[in-house]
Amino acid sequence: MSVQGTVDPAEVAKFEAMAAEWWNPHGKFKPLHMLNPCRLDYITGQIAAEFGRDLTQPQPFQGIRLLDIGCGGGLLSEPMARLGAQVVGADAAARNIPVARVHAEQQALQIDYRHTTAEALAEAGEAFDVVLNMEVIEHVPDPLAYLTACERLLEPGGLMICSTLNRNAKSWLMAIVGAEHVMRWLPKGTHDWKKFITPDELQNLLVKAGLDPVDRKGMVFNPLTWSWSLSSRDLSVNYVTASIKRG
Repeated sequence: MSVQGTVDPAEVAKFEAMAAEWWNPHGKFKPLHMLNPCRLDYITGQIAAEFGRDLTQPQPFQGIRLLDIGCGGGLLSEPMARLGAQVVGADAAARNIPVARVHAEQQALQIDYRHTTAEALAEAGEAFDVVLNMEVIEHVPDPLAYLTACERLLEPGGLMICSTLNRNAKSWLMAIVGAEHVMRWLPKGTHDWKKFITPDELQNLLVKAGLDPVDRKGMVFNPLTWSWSLSSRDLSVNYVTASIKRG
């Protein structure tokens, strides 16, 4: 049987339509598209600093093996692959994986997408130079167990970048009331405010998991410019951290 004969065109069309939604900057994933330049600014800067890479080069991350845990449709996996990293994109939501694969194929990018978890990858003995752990930890039932699995996935000297939401009155107002109820950027119930983690709590969890926190920044939304930027002082809502696994 030919390869063409094994493909259901209706299924392919369905996944292509879903991929178009994931990558539609004005669709239901609009908040991530808005946040992505800010996230990428932090990620690329931290990787370049840790591994001595020149971001002016065409593929500065060549030779770096990177895991994007909770990859979704590939909004971070794809730019990392374009920068030369060997990317594994993993997601516990099965339907995200074929969506991400279709879009990567459309972009002629080689990305190893898998329906799996950090724990399963750690059990399988996988190891990475960089783990991207973005907007995931506030959704897991046991943050310490999850971060410990992420630590096991890092090579000695490896870098983990983790972003999440602070837990305070402002984050409840901005992320729950504003994003879900007023702006309707996210479906109601996307976040559970009680699972938000303060920067100090996250730092303690990272240390307990065997990691050395080396940096943290706020990601701040400006409603006047309708854009996000990094802040050394304002970690009141969204924030991101960098941690190293000492060898």
